[in-house]
Amino acid sequence: MNDTIIVTGGAGFIGSAVVRHLIAHTESRVVVLDALTYAGNLDSIAEAAGSPRYVFEHVDIRDAAAVRRVIAEHRPRAILHLAAESHVDRSIDGPAAFIETNVVGTFNLLEAARDHWRALDPADRDRFRFHHVSTDEVYGSLGETGYFTETTPYAPNSPYAASKAASDHLARSWHHTYGLPVLVTNCSNNYGPFQFPEKFIPHMILCALEGKPLPVYGDGGNVRDWLYVEDHVRALLAVLERAAPGEVYNIGGRNERRNIDVVSRICDLLDELRPRADGRSYREQITFVEDRPGHDRRYAIDASKIERDLCWRPEETFESGLRRTVEWYLDHEEWWSRIRSGAYRGERLGVLR
Repeated sequence: MNDTIIVTGGAGFIGSAVVRHLIAHTESRVVVLDALTYAGNLDSIAEAAGSPRYVFEHVDIRDAAAVRRVIAEHRPRAILHLAAESHVDRSIDGPAAFIETNVVGTFNLLEAARDHWRALDPADRDRFRFHHVSTDEVYGSLGETGYFTETTPYAPNSPYAASKAASDHLARSWHHTYGLPVLVTNCSNNYGPFQFPEKFIPHMILCALEGKPLPVYGDGGNVRDWLYVEDHVRALLAVLERAAPGEVYNIGGRNERRNIDVVSRICDLLDELRPRADGRSYREQITFVEDRPGHDRRYAIDASKIERDLCWRPEETFESGLRRTVEWYLDHEEWWSRIRSGAYRGERLGVLR
C-alpha cells in the first residue's frame, strides 16, 4: 500500500492544520477531500499545496459515488475524517445540512472505506485505519464538577451535537459489525490560527478590532475546555499511528475557562498588542446578550487515557496559545479580511425566530 492519507475536510480549520503538519513533518502523500463550503478555505493550506505529495479533490462527502471514486483511485492506508458541519448556532438555524453532512456523509465514507479495506491484501488490511474525529459536545452538559471520560453516556443537546453523536455511533458500529479498523476521538474546543471568524475566539478578536460590540451569551458563565489546534493535531496523529482499532480517546487541553474570562483576556491582549486609538480598553465593548437555545453550561474533558496510553500532553497553556492566536490574527488581516468581505460578515446566528 502506498503511504497515502486522505484528510476529509482538509481545507477547514482543524483539517488544514493536519494537512500542514503532515506535509511539513512526514513523508506521507496527503489527499485533501473537501467540498469547499463557506468554512473551507484553500488559503489555509496554500503552504502545503506546493508539495508534490499534496493532492486536492473537490468532493462533497454527501456524494457517495464521488467518495468511492476518490478512495478507489488513491488507495489510502488511512482516512482521517474531519469533514463536518460544526457550528452550533448554524445547526439551530438550519439542522438539515448537519444531518446530511455529518450523518449521511459519514455513512458514505464508512461504506466506501469498508469496500476498500476488504479488497486489500492481509498486510495492508492490518495497517489500514479509519479515524473519525468528533467533539465533546456529544456528552451534553456537565455540572459544576466532574469530567467527560470515554465512558460518559451520550446526551447531545444541540442539532450539531446530535448529528455528531449519530456519526460516532455509526463509526463504532462499522468496527464492531464489519471489523473495519475504526478509531474515534472526541476533542474539546479548539482555537488557533486559520479558524473561521464565526467561532468564538476569532469572532471576539475581529469584532474588537472593528470596534463592534463583543456579544457574550447569558451571564458569560458557560465553561469550555480549550485546546490549541496544533496540540490537537499531534494527538490525532498519535492516535492514528499508535492506537489499536476500536479505541476511543478524549482529547482536551485541561484549560477550563468561563466565556467572560476568555473575552476579557482577549481584550487585555489587544490592549497590549493593538491599543485602541482613543486609549480606552477593549473591555468597554463587552455586551451581554440573550443566551442561545440549549446552551450547555460546562464542558471539561478528562484526557488521562491518551496521556497514559500514548504519552501525549498539550504543549501550549491557554495563556501561551491565546497570545499566539491573537498575534496571528493581527498579523494575517489579508486572510480574514477576504472572509469578512464575503458571505459571512460577523452577524449573530442561532437565534430562534
